[in-house]
Amino acid sequence: MRAKNNADSGAMTLDSLEKLDFQNYWLIAKRRWKPTAAIIAASLIASGFVASSQKPTYMATGKIVLKPNKLPSLTGLGGEAAGRVSNLTMQSNPVRTEAQNVVSRPVMQSTIEVLKLTDGAGNPLHPDALAKAIKVKDVAGADVLQITYEDRDPEKAAAVLNQVMTQYLKANVVENRSEAAAAREFIAEQLPKTEATVSQAEAALRQFKERSGIADTKAEETRLNEAISTLEKQILEANTDLAETATRYEKLAETLNMSADRALDISSLSQDESIKQVATQLQQVQTQLELERTRYTDKHPAIVNLQEREQTLKALLEDRISQTVNADSITPRDLAPGSLRQDLMKDFVTTEVQKTGVSSRLASLIAARNAYRDRIVQVPRLEQTQRELQRRLDAAQSTYETLLKRLPEVQLTEKQNVGTARIVERAAVPDTASGSKSNMFLLLGAVIGTLLSLGVVTFLELRDKSIKTLKEARDLFGYTWLGTIPYFGRPIMARSRKQEWSIPELPVRDAPRSVVSGSYRMLQANLKFLSLDEKLKSVVITSSVPREGKSTIAANLAATMATLGRRTLLIDADLHHPSQHHIWNLTNVGGLSHVIVEQTNTRDAIVPVMQNLDVLTCGVIPPNPLALLDSKRMASLIQTFKQQYDFVIVDAPPLIVAAETLTLGKIVDGLILVARPGVVDQANATTAKELLDQSSQNVLGMVINGAVLENDVHESYYEHDDYIQTPMQRVY
Repeated sequence: MRAKNNADSGAMTLDSLEKLDFQNYWLIAKRRWKPTAAIIAASLIASGFVASSQKPTYMATGKIVLKPNKLPSLTGLGGEAAGRVSNLTMQSNPVRTEAQNVVSRPVMQSTIEVLKLTDGAGNPLHPDALAKAIKVKDVAGADVLQITYEDRDPEKAAAVLNQVMTQYLKANVVENRSEAAAAREFIAEQLPKTEATVSQAEAALRQFKERSGIADTKAEETRLNEAISTLEKQILEANTDLAETATRYEKLAETLNMSADRALDISSLSQDESIKQVATQLQQVQTQLELERTRYTDKHPAIVNLQEREQTLKALLEDRISQTVNADSITPRDLAPGSLRQDLMKDFVTTEVQKTGVSSRLASLIAARNAYRDRIVQVPRLEQTQRELQRRLDAAQSTYETLLKRLPEVQLTEKQNVGTARIVERAAVPDTASGSKSNMFLLLGAVIGTLLSLGVVTFLELRDKSIKTLKEARDLFGYTWLGTIPYFGRPIMARSRKQEWSIPELPVRDAPRSVVSGSYRMLQANLKFLSLDEKLKSVVITSSVPREGKSTIAANLAATMATLGRRTLLIDADLHHPSQHHIWNLTNVGGLSHVIVEQTNTRDAIVPVMQNLDVLTCGVIPPNPLALLDSKRMASLIQTFKQQYDFVIVDAPPLIVAAETLTLGKIVDGLILVARPGVVDQANATTAKELLDQSSQNVLGMVINGAVLENDVHESYYEHDDYIQTPMQRVY
């Protein structure tokens, strides 16, 4: 079980380390400050010794200013920003990009060859080695590169740096001339192509104008709109004329009671002289026949003769009418209308002709307007096509003219030795040694020391399985927190740091206004309100391992109870290592062991030490403590004491050391567990908790003893001392 507990303890330690925050790191550093300070000091001393043993070095410095590159603008394809190096990405910097060209392999190789630089073995220096030794950085707010080189020989440092800048400028000039040559070749290659493009664009625009029949789309659109407007007016006038003519036509047709075709036929027949003559004769015969009938009968030869003549003329008239107009509904009376009717029929025929003419004109106007509308709808598309062709032509012409203009300029630039950089500050021979390496060694020593100290502190923390903070103890046990007793085994200093004194082992009795005494009063108050249903009269105070301060807490808790007027009995039941007689300066001649075996009367064994407080020491240590404490006599004594006293406190041995505590916990009202950070480890604490859980003890709660505020990130109530003070000064 111990092995399992150790494994669980190690796992819990790792989990706790993972959850540490910055405050926990600070507390760990405070606990482990000695090894940390020793390791860092040793690292600094070693790095200082190494730095002092190094030979002095000299640093040469030079500066190069960068100028805009005008070659891209000479091709005519760049804008106003052409010639300025632009960023390809959000993180890139043109000046830093140029810094990489300074330490490029060709520049380094040329410098090595000119100065015949060699390494320690006498071989030619590698370009990468020289590049690492040269530092290039950009000056903030300016297009300037600052170049440095460090060497033990000051003259060599200056010579190498000046040669590097010279070789860089040469490479820069060569690069610019090559760019000018490439630009010239590009322009010469693009000129014929651009000229052909211009010709094609002109031909396409001309063909479009010929096909569309429009030279100017804007003028064509204006003309079509004017024509449509004129036609709309004419259509409106034609509709008005047609309405008037139709109204007149309907009125004449209603008056004459005939159709226009019949009126036209009658009008045309009335103009024929032969038909008109026959109709006149027929009318005369009919008139004479009517007159003769008044004188003769129908059978009279004169009447018969006139009737025969009437029939002959009718037949002749119908025959001539049919030959002329092919109309059967026309009578001889129709051929002899009056002058008014004759005029109305002429007007009727004329109106019909006018109506037909106006309708034809209106249809022609509408057709023309629709044609113009169809034409104007096509104008925007034609205009778009024309604009596209015009833009192509303009772009091609502009490119061609630009290339034609830039060609001589590029040819002139190609022949010049012009670069985009120049030296503004040559490297001078340094006269003072540089301390950069010394600082580097010291910094490296500090970094190594810090890393080593972190490793050592981590190792020590992993190795140390003890509970270190209040939070760890409360999280591990999980019992009700009854109180925290601050550490008082060292001098307690006032905040003014002008006075200091030691609180004795019984601060409740000897220093009742101290912070520690207040902590015990808080513990007593928590016990009082722990169980409101049943009155608590007896408790066992124990711990996981020895030296956690259980006996001191039992003594001071008993003194606190007594000062509050409760008759209290303190029993020292630790028959292995008793301590209550030492705390109260009593003799241990007769005590609990004598009372159990009935060798001593309880009144003779119990000693009053304070008002309302009696102490029963352990007596002679028996060979088998468990046999005494697990007896009926011990249970009977506890019941008797509970009747005689208001409160009974039993100081029991640690749980890991002896089993008597579990027996005592069954005959009292409850058990209080004392835990002291820095003394108990997680393995023993876990074992103690398992023992309490397996035996079904009534654990009232736990008390954190010996708490050191500096070792915990969580402040406790005892830190706030505004309410605990002596008449002269506050106690901390």
